[in-house]
Amino acid sequence: MSFAHLALSPELERAFAALGFEKPFPVQEEAIPGVLAGRDLVVQAETGSGKTIAFLAPLLHLLAKAPSGGKAPRVLVLVPTRELAMQVSDRAIELVKHLSKGLKIRKAFGGVSVNPQMLALLGGADLLVATPGRLLDLVRQNALSLGEVRNLVIDEADKLLDLGFTDEMNEILALLPSQRQTLLFSATMNTAVEGVINAFLRNPQGIQVASSPVPTASITEKAYLLPMEDKGPFLRELLAREAWSQVLVFVASGRKADNVVRKLGNNGIRALSIHGDKTQGARTEALQQFRSGRLRVLVATDLISRGIDVSALPCVINYDLPRSARDYVHRIGRTGRAGLDGSAISLVAPEEEAHLRLVEKTVGHEIPKEKTGKNSPG
Repeated sequence: MSFAHLALSPELERAFAALGFEKPFPVQEEAIPGVLAGRDLVVQAETGSGKTIAFLAPLLHLLAKAPSGGKAPRVLVLVPTRELAMQVSDRAIELVKHLSKGLKIRKAFGGVSVNPQMLALLGGADLLVATPGRLLDLVRQNALSLGEVRNLVIDEADKLLDLGFTDEMNEILALLPSQRQTLLFSATMNTAVEGVINAFLRNPQGIQVASSPVPTASITEKAYLLPMEDKGPFLRELLAREAWSQVLVFVASGRKADNVVRKLGNNGIRALSIHGDKTQGARTEALQQFRSGRLRVLVATDLISRGIDVSALPCVINYDLPRSARDYVHRIGRTGRAGLDGSAISLVAPEEEAHLRLVEKTVGHEIPKEKTGKNSPG
């Protein structure tokens, strides 16, 4: 089934074809009609489910049909991280290239100078993608008005509110017109998310996109059981032994990410890290190198990894297991995409084996294990 039945413009249909999208994902199938109808939506769908197109396509369709507005944005997309802001705005720009009506896409996030973002907004904005803190900075400096926003998207609401943005979110929502459409997307529901739904959405339509907690058959999983102190040497051994063109390594903290990169570099393996304590310039450069294939090994924390999207990634390595067992599925789901095979490897110390059993319970199967390191037999 193509996109034709979703009542989007022929220009957007051509954009989908140019981007290689043959048919809508389930979240797009369910959400796009509701967006076009002006309904408030609460969509529960995981990252990687196609949700970005589910809200961008219909909102750009509506913007293209509407009379040209002033300089203030009519669509506001709130996201938790800088990387996700860049990813969403880049996708919007890709779609807008195929529209006959020129729409202005802007982005605003912290970690970089505010001046270029202020200058960009002077030229006007139809759609703005922003993190909450920088958005409020711009409002307080009178560089931005939210009085013309007609469509609000709260993307990855569970992460936004979990990261301590609650006060900022409440301040932003109070600045917005009461007559607006609000679209909330969240991988999970919690008390904070439900509070926003109850307080700020009007009779929302609920959409829940079923997602199996089981990894796809194209992903080969394996856990290596080894002492904690052997993780670094064994990671280096794997990278030297295997012919993976690229590897995404997940760690528990920014400090750990930098430490792993340093030790890899000391042993002749070039890698870069990406985490919340890095400057925006360093994070952007690492992402660009990894996406373009110039960087083989990227070491990331869970939060920052939400802006990483590599279609043909052959391997994911869990240097540390994620705190949430469900995040294990999210991590390894970055490989084995588009019909390609992928490998998902976890390095598990004795003190982490109980957590590994929780992961296995979540995915519904036992992960093949192999003992290695200096304490393994033989």
